[in-house]
Amino acid sequence: MKNTIAQRIADFLKDFPPFDGLNTQECYKLSCEVEVVYLPKQKILFNQGDSTHPHFYVVNQGLVDLKLNLQNTSKLIDVCDEGDVMGLRPLFADRTYAMQAIAKTDVMLYAIPFEEFKPFLNHEAISEFLLRSFASNQRQPDDKSNKGVLLSANLTTNEAESVNIDFFQQINFTPKPFCTYEEEAIYKVARQMTDLGISSALVAKENIPVGIVTDKDLRRHVATGKIALQAQVSDIMSTPVFCVEPTISVAQAQIMLIQHQIGHLCVTQDGTMESPIVGILSEHDIVTAQATNPMALLKAIKRAKSIDDLKKTRGYLGMMLKAYLTTDLPISHCLELTEGIHQELFKKCAEFSIKEMSEQPPCEFTWLFLGSQARGEQLLMTDQDHALIYEDVQDDMKEKATSYFLKLGQKLSEALEHIGFEKCPANMMASNPEFCLSLTEWKHLFTKWIKSPTQKSVLLCNIFFDFKGVYGENDLEEQLADIVFNLLKNDDKFYAYLGSDALKNPPPLSFFKQFIVEDDGEHKNEFDLKARALMPLIDGARVLALSKEIRVVQTVERFKKLAELEPQNAELFNSCIRSFYELLHYRSSSGFTHQHSGRFVDLNTLSKHDKSKLKYLFKPIKSLQSALKSRFNLTYFS
Repeated sequence: MKNTIAQRIADFLKDFPPFDGLNTQECYKLSCEVEVVYLPKQKILFNQGDSTHPHFYVVNQGLVDLKLNLQNTSKLIDVCDEGDVMGLRPLFADRTYAMQAIAKTDVMLYAIPFEEFKPFLNHEAISEFLLRSFASNQRQPDDKSNKGVLLSANLTTNEAESVNIDFFQQINFTPKPFCTYEEEAIYKVARQMTDLGISSALVAKENIPVGIVTDKDLRRHVATGKIALQAQVSDIMSTPVFCVEPTISVAQAQIMLIQHQIGHLCVTQDGTMESPIVGILSEHDIVTAQATNPMALLKAIKRAKSIDDLKKTRGYLGMMLKAYLTTDLPISHCLELTEGIHQELFKKCAEFSIKEMSEQPPCEFTWLFLGSQARGEQLLMTDQDHALIYEDVQDDMKEKATSYFLKLGQKLSEALEHIGFEKCPANMMASNPEFCLSLTEWKHLFTKWIKSPTQKSVLLCNIFFDFKGVYGENDLEEQLADIVFNLLKNDDKFYAYLGSDALKNPPPLSFFKQFIVEDDGEHKNEFDLKARALMPLIDGARVLALSKEIRVVQTVERFKKLAELEPQNAELFNSCIRSFYELLHYRSSSGFTHQHSGRFVDLNTLSKHDKSKLKYLFKPIKSLQSALKSRFNLTYFS
């Protein structure tokens, strides 16, 4: 005799996707496992950041608001009504909810257990619906008249993109996996797997996959005594092997593992069993991908209990950036994400450092980023550049304030070093008494640099003119900026020095269009991508922006502002932006690939096409330097 309630649930579900992909018997079978949940008005089903439930939900009656909490505000993302599905995120992402679900009216929900639902993912219609839902960022991708969104398209924060960006990005797999052959003895393969610390071995014939052996196979067939250790691998291997293309996304990989209830996917050149093996993908890779999406990193930073926790998160950031650069995510987005995560890392370091002090700060202060950190142009791990400014205090408090902030600066530097940022070789850090100063002392220092310029002071200005508050009182940062721009007004002599310094590196190409390489030293005959290509763009943007009283510090934003103010030169500035992005992408990708700074390029490793592309990207540099010479009358200086 059929369960009347289950039949009623089945009759309801089969009218809505993705359940309309089930036949009558399957829908009834699933419905027998469904729990009915009543939610009174304003009752919260789950909160953003909560651990996920063992069920996902379908609205039977009523309305449910989906909200995203951003700092001190809450944004309404969507309203779920009859037939809408909520809480499917655990199938694809981490084990916490990305949004809050709260009853808008009295609500009746059907709670469907994940474990009972997973077998039905074998249905192509169901898996395709879910994938399209996440890829298109919509919970009803087939409803053209009323497409509900998982995250609002008009959300004004970048967190919306950050939440789901990992779903449709290419996943990192393990290249060059361990392979064996069918006739190999089981005990030999088991021993090799143990030595290598891996959970699977691909079985191949001439690098074409024919099967796979996993820890599960060894437990099921060998540990139980069913098959002897001396038997051949072919006796226990699983075949056929589920193969995928190298470009598979996180969501696609996750759904395949769930569909087939397996733990590994073989990556081949064209995604079939007839093409060569290029890698292997496991559940661990999925977990890693989920741990390295921007929102997961931000959550990890906020929840960090120690500096060691931050160090682990910083490592995940590197993995995320490497994956994004590999999949050609726009470099502008990589910079934006990195800057946001770096700021949160540094803020947390500041919080931990202050907690370690014996007392709270004696007065207001601001911890400043300097150089590339301030410009948000750090993708590769580099050394520290930061300073500290504190408000002016009475004479009897000066010694105490100085002592306190120098000690705090030391703790900040040590915290950053612990999580992976080496100390600045030139000691440009808040732990240095020269760069841990009161507002008035900073005014005196900048006055000295600008009004009595020397080669050293101009070099310092190039670093210290790019500053940005990362922690503390924003008003101090603004007051310092006011001081700097007041000092710079109509100071043609200083702009001549600054402009001349921006021309210290000649154009990257010689008169005969050949790369200018290093003459001697460790990098002899290599091309310095930073000094000869990136820095001329960065330095040129800075001096032009300062002369126009443009206060933004990011190189690209400076060029954009210049293009607005000087439409007659917009083409030049826009070409500088394109070159800067491409060159930074090239350097970062090279650095991640070869595990170095990406600064020096061995021209012998470049193809003719790569060399031509670099030469094309260098063109705006010469034009920019010509503009500097003309603008600041630098013929004499250069």
